Amino acid sequence: MPHPRSSLNSLSLVRDLAALDQALYEAVTVTKTPTLDTALRRLSTAANHSKISFAAAALLALRPGKTRRAALLGVAAVGVASATANLAGKKLVRRPRPHRAEDSPFPGRHVPMPDSASFPSGHTASAVAFAAAVSTALPVTTVPLGLLACAVGYSRVHTGVHYPGDVIAGAVLGTSAAATVLAVAGARQK
Repeated sequence: MPHPRSSLNSLSLVRDLAALDQALYEAVTVTKTPTLDTALRRLSTAANHSKISFAAAALLALRPGKTRRAALLGVAAVGVASATANLAGKKLVRRPRPHRAEDSPFPGRHVPMPDSASFPSGHTASAVAFAAAVSTALPVTTVPLGLLACAVGYSRVHTGVHYPGDVIAGAVLGTSAAATVLAVAGARQK
């Protein structure tokens, strides 16, 4: 049986992490970044439904061999990450989306608020899953796809639709999805 003090410490830790998550979100929302606003809004929108990952996969698939295999692994990882985030994570946690004040200092950076729950970030999960799966099979893509996945994740906070904790959870989920797909693919090759 857990010691009462350890459950109290766990509850305090969760409260502290939630306060930090909120503070980080608020710091982003009040920081003036006009040069980034348009680019991050466009990136966030372009990442809807994993369009960027699917476009990259289509380009990779044009070349046979390990490049095409990397594309297939990436698409499979996106499928696992997306299904896990949207069919399980969002339905289990049901965290509300961040509140946008009527008098938001930079409303031009916002994208439309999704109807789904906030936790975890599906955009981030899918982008990270694609990057992790593809870069494992095709190491030359590690830096560009990794930077793109990070930018997609940050764009979701910047545009006001996710807390940083949602993005972190999405990244963990995406990494796990890629590892699962890679393990299954590796087992099938034996």
